[in-house]
Amino acid sequence: MRRIGMVSLIGAGPGDPDLLTVKALKRIQNAEVVVYDRLVSQDIMDLVPPKTALYPVGKKPRSHPIPQEEINQLLVDLAKEGKRVARLKGGDPFIFGRGSEEAAELVKAGVSYEVIPGITAAQGCASSLNLPLTHRGLATGLRYVTGHCQKDVPLDLDWASLADPNTTLVIYMGLAAIEEISAKLIEHGMPADMPAAAISKGTTSEERKVFGTLTTIGEQAKNANLPAPCLFMIGDVVGLKQALQVPAAFSGAKGDWADKRPHLEVING
Repeated sequence: MRRIGMVSLIGAGPGDPDLLTVKALKRIQNAEVVVYDRLVSQDIMDLVPPKTALYPVGKKPRSHPIPQEEINQLLVDLAKEGKRVARLKGGDPFIFGRGSEEAAELVKAGVSYEVIPGITAAQGCASSLNLPLTHRGLATGLRYVTGHCQKDVPLDLDWASLADPNTTLVIYMGLAAIEEISAKLIEHGMPADMPAAAISKGTTSEERKVFGTLTTIGEQAKNANLPAPCLFMIGDVVGLKQALQVPAAFSGAKGDWADKRPHLEVING
């Protein structure tokens, strides 16, 4: 009787391979098969051993060439062939990653699985910008929401709650709807001049970001041609950017291992 394999639902983090967990790296390097999303960076894919079988199942905004149901079945089929499967997802598999849907199908099929958390985009991007997500006296709470909705379905969010000025709001996949989101937040009481940032491909060599206010950030992100998916941080913590910026005179203090990635940055542009 053929043994049933196992699926590891792995968070690949925001893109920088140094931000992978040790456990994630072990599973990637010991897998017989890697099933990976579009948002898994090439730097991370370069860590996969050359003989490992690769299955790209990436999705783009409004384009899902491989439906989620087929991805679920692929994981089941590979595991039932006895394979050790690494299912790589950008960020964390259980934060806007549909990992729980895949887990449910694996359980239904009698396949064992594990979840290996990853650094979600909000944490990775905030750290890359030297910004906190909470700060005493400025932000006592934190909310993650998705700005992506099904086609032709309006965003249905608790706007009054999200407009709380004492909470940092992080919007995933919000590029297409950011101007609508900003208008709704202002309508429900968030200050129009609330500091805001938009980040694309955070933590990677292709990181791009713009800084502005709730009123301006949508237009700024589009004028800068930031590619999707784009993460938006809204809250007073974004206003700490200058205070927490590492002075240029200290930039060499970290030594040769310090990150010297090029960035495009627009502030209130």
